[in-house]
Amino acid sequence: MTASPLTSSTSARTVGEQHLSADLAMDAVTLRVGDLELMSSYYENALALQPIEERARVGGEVHRVLGRGDVPFFRLVATPGLPGVDPSQAGLFHTAILFEDQASLAGTVLRAAQDPRSRFAGTGDHLVSEAFYFTDPEGNGIELYWDRPRDQWQWTNGQVAMDTLFIDPNKYLAEHLTDEVGATPGMRPGIVGHVHLQVGDVDTARRFYVDTLGFETTAGSHPGALFAAAGGYHHHVAMNTWNSRGAGPRATALGLADVAITLPDREDLDALAARLSRAGLSFADTGRSVRVEDPWGTPVTLSLPGTDTEELLAR
Repeated sequence: MTASPLTSSTSARTVGEQHLSADLAMDAVTLRVGDLELMSSYYENALALQPIEERARVGGEVHRVLGRGDVPFFRLVATPGLPGVDPSQAGLFHTAILFEDQASLAGTVLRAAQDPRSRFAGTGDHLVSEAFYFTDPEGNGIELYWDRPRDQWQWTNGQVAMDTLFIDPNKYLAEHLTDEVGATPGMRPGIVGHVHLQVGDVDTARRFYVDTLGFETTAGSHPGALFAAAGGYHHHVAMNTWNSRGAGPRATALGLADVAITLPDREDLDALAARLSRAGLSFADTGRSVRVEDPWGTPVTLSLPGTDTEELLAR
């Protein structure tokens, strides 16, 4: 997709043999859903998203892309009949949607809280950001958040200070919600800021996401968790074993079906392909994207900029 003004990268290019570019951006997350209309209506109402495009495939499988404006946030793939999300298995912990200011965040938090199908899962002042958590009707986690300015983040020896402090949601809404945003939250832009995964083992996740894909560890001392990013962001990906320690490869089920990342140019994909080859991992290279599975079978797709909804729907 075309990068949004919210994109959480730095302005400097960093292309190397070992690390992903500082100018990467997270892209639309793909979810397998059992009830497409329920899930689509939930995301439209609770997150103020709009359907952008959809496609029916041979066999009747329907893919629907939702987002704000022309920026996709989710691809929902209708796969009724699959087992439901198992919170003890590897997969999605949450998809995190980043907003440009506190008012925009508050407007969507209010919408999500007012939808009776939402399950409120808590709040967190993470020092680098302010976040509110929900669970959708099929058990997929959602984080809605706003970043504090980077000059307020505290770094020590390449590690960013993060915590989880309580935010009073009613006080937050009273302080930051405006009438305009409350009435039309969908008019405010947002992007997928990061994706937080459940994995079976943190060290195995580090070898794949840091040593091979090329993210850099930004917080590695939290019990049972690892946070990693490119370009000095606090994290583009996180992996934890809080519910899924020891989980093996994923069976086909509802929930996360693809983690998508945009890289600046073919040079970045070539460097990635070289790292994957050195690690002995199999991957698919279409010329515009590289697709590989993590150790638990979750596909990760890294693509060139300009991916449109047609390409997203074709994955």
